[in-house]
Amino acid sequence: MDQESAAGSIVVCPDGPLIVRGGFEIVTPSGDAVPRERKTVALCRCGASAIKPYCDGKHKIIKFRTEPPTP
Repeated sequence: MDQESAAGSIVVCPDGPLIVRGGFEIVTPSGDAVPRERKTVALCRCGASAIKPYCDGKHKIIKFRTEPPTP
């Protein structure tokens, strides 16, 4: 495993979720740990997922779009 994989990574999917890989802990605003059984998870950005904070693919149904980054 290379250094980047050990530390983890976050990939921003255009018009979709954040793909989180590695040893991150996900917590609620109150600091409680969110159950995580996989090393790679997709986190919702559209707000419509029924399994928040995880993505359930609803972004495709609601046609969620992200703005391109400004230079």
